[in-house]
Amino acid sequence: MAEAIAQESMQSTLARLNAALQRGMYVHVRRLLNEIPAADVAHLMASTPPRTRDLIWKLVDSAREGDVLQHLDEDIRAIFLGRMAPQELAEATRSLDTDDLADILGDLPDDVYREVLRSMDEQNRARVLKALSYPEDTAGGLMNTDTVTVRPDVSVEVVLRYLRLRADLPDATDALFVVDTDDQFIGTVSLSDLVTSQPEELIEDLIDEEALRIPVDMHDTDVAQLFERRDLLSAAVIDDDGKLLGRITIDDVVDVIREEADSSLKNMAGLGEHEDTFGPVVKSARRRVVWLGINLLTALLAATVNNAFEGTLEHLATVAVLLTVVPSMGGAAGNQAVTLTIRGIALGHIERSNYRWLIGKELAIGALIGLTLSVALGLIVSLWKTTTMGLVIGSALFITLLIASLAGVGIPLLLRKLGFDPALSGNLLLTSVTDVMGLLTFLGLTTLILL
Repeated sequence: MAEAIAQESMQSTLARLNAALQRGMYVHVRRLLNEIPAADVAHLMASTPPRTRDLIWKLVDSAREGDVLQHLDEDIRAIFLGRMAPQELAEATRSLDTDDLADILGDLPDDVYREVLRSMDEQNRARVLKALSYPEDTAGGLMNTDTVTVRPDVSVEVVLRYLRLRADLPDATDALFVVDTDDQFIGTVSLSDLVTSQPEELIEDLIDEEALRIPVDMHDTDVAQLFERRDLLSAAVIDDDGKLLGRITIDDVVDVIREEADSSLKNMAGLGEHEDTFGPVVKSARRRVVWLGINLLTALLAATVNNAFEGTLEHLATVAVLLTVVPSMGGAAGNQAVTLTIRGIALGHIERSNYRWLIGKELAIGALIGLTLSVALGLIVSLWKTTTMGLVIGSALFITLLIASLAGVGIPLLLRKLGFDPALSGNLLLTSVTDVMGLLTFLGLTTLILL
């Protein structure tokens, strides 16, 4: 219910904003933009055509530009980054968390990036360079360095006095990190334990030494899976020596999950990872035409199979009538297998140790379903056309469903091993395999048996 209300509110805000822009009520629009959260401003910008988007950006207060930039998709963000002077960009992003700032600066051309770094003060420059030293898709690229650390030999009263002197805590702080004098990570103390313990009690008596430690080189998708399985709000990031480097919070993990889902969805349709819904026509067309061109080649491959059996099609009109049945069924069966496989990979359920079992399972399912449906289809075609044709199409369907099941599980695993997004298998590769093998099996058996 709350989500529906929030969505309705966003659509209502968007409608009011567009109406105000059309009437030239720019003062009202400026006030509206600076009343709503920066993430909502970014959402509004992503939901409007380029001209309106530019106008919204001009009406955003300069003090909020950095906050809005961090929430924009990379393609949209790159447009506005290209229009900002290095000094302006450095000023706009000064208050951002380290990971968000590193994401933005990592998108800049090298010369602009260096110039922005020169425009920063020494402290900000140091924290950005440290964040950029780790790959973007690892825990190090995801972490923030805004940790609050305490020693194990101090009392609760001392820590509470220290926190009061700080005046505020970093966002999403649910625990303090306990380290020794060499910054070796020992464990965590939850804020709830801290405020409910006696003032004279020592921190070492409250430490959770089993608190999760995330290696700095762990892939961000593995980090997201850990957070999901353990219901974490934050976790410590450590180096190979066990020293505390920073922390990852749930808001960072949500971004990873959203980006992974968005990327997989677009890859399945052959779209660019950062495809802009309202992006320029030529740019969008250039991205899509490559994938569609490859798809055209696979369609021509299927047509080549048809052409190879041209004599069969000329002699048997019945074959032409039934030609699409087997490839269609193969595609449907393959999509079921590929969807479950991609889901298993995304959730971390599928690893090298269970590949063989999974492939065997899908082959068994393909055989069982193939036997059931091929018998049913064979009987129907036998009654409708001829017994021989029923035998041919039933056999072709059985073989094709076996191949489709194997392809549905095998192609995502192969793509994963090669370092590609397994979601690519849901469209081009699987469709090519099921179409070509379905036609080849059906027309091949027809030629061998009926001609």
